[in-house]
Amino acid sequence: QVQLVESGGGLVQPGGSLRLSCAASGSIFSINVMGWYRQAPGKQRELVARINSGGETTYPDSVKGRFTISRENAKNTIYLQMNSLKPEDTAVYYCNLVIGFRGYWGQGTQVTVSS
Repeated sequence: QVQLVESGGGLVQPGGSLRLSCAASGSIFSINVMGWYRQAPGKQRELVARINSGGETTYPDSVKGRFTISRENAKNTIYLQMNSLKPEDTAVYYCNLVIGFRGYWGQGTQVTVSS
């Protein structure tokens, strides 16, 4: 059984910063990929950032240079540092873990960027 617990969402003004955390527990293998996705109302879920167990990262152009994903393998935890936030970053952010061919999702945390 794998569980993902997210924290760190909230309300922030445009230009502000937030840091999300996601802690994984259960049958976690050392070789995996963890990441963050987001889903805004009426839109499809989209990739925000991804990091593999070797530390390689992937970002879409929409967040490149503003968001940074990192991980602590010893704690099975990933972080998403979000800077220069924009209203269009408003969404529910979901943590994702892929082990082999199996994927797991967290419950989601709301991020709202508004003045």
